Amino acid sequence: MKAIMTVTAKDRVGIIASVCSLLASMDVNILDINQTVMEGIFTMTLLVDTSTSNHSFDEIKSALIQRGESEELVIHIQRADIFNAMHRV
Repeated sequence: MKAIMTVTAKDRVGIIASVCSLLASMDVNILDINQTVMEGIFTMTLLVDTSTSNHSFDEIKSALIQRGESEELVIHIQRADIFNAMHRV
């Protein structure tokens, strides 16, 4: 299953490493990634594939939220099919 993720935070060293290492530890594959920094604010959007993970979507989401809380990151993840349905014209 594919999912869309966003990460925002005050820019600092290690944000990408922290998020990507957590995804790797849960066997979540990153299919596409885009990041930018605007006026000191870090933003990252990822397309991930959770089908190779032994963890449920809810477990992955919970782990990401916990990581975000511990590192002052705002992390959102949503199933791609729901995201696409919500943004269909």
